[in-house]
Amino acid sequence: MINSMVWVWLGVTALAAFLEMATMTLVSVWCAVGALVTVFAAYFGASLQAQLLLFVTVSIIVAAIVRPLAKKYADPHTVPTNADRLVGMEGRVTETINNDYPTGAVYIDGKTWTARSADGEVIPKGEVVEIERMEGVKLIVRAKAAVTAV
Repeated sequence: MINSMVWVWLGVTALAAFLEMATMTLVSVWCAVGALVTVFAAYFGASLQAQLLLFVTVSIIVAAIVRPLAKKYADPHTVPTNADRLVGMEGRVTETINNDYPTGAVYIDGKTWTARSADGEVIPKGEVVEIERMEGVKLIVRAKAAVTAV
């Protein structure tokens, strides 16, 4: 008669394999391999503590091996978002930027964006600014004169 833990570990293996096929995240595969190895330990009569330790250890080892390989072969061509593309570009202030009275807009790349000053200074309408970063839908900018002076 086969040990009942063999059936439990086979069930865990099947469940993890099913979840892997459903999600394709490479997370469940670690557990599936760990459970499959543990099936053999259960079959040969290892204690429950040994089985659990083997399951966790093998799952961690497989994760350590598979994750870097998956990252290496995953699609390396990341398409930048608008935020990534705007950082470092220059724009023109269309509405005076004043952080104390949350006002300010910058025209850049054919669009008008809400803007705030990176250092809190008031930047008048018409000034050229450099985009430092994006916070939500607001551009955080610095006056171009301040950028070149630094």
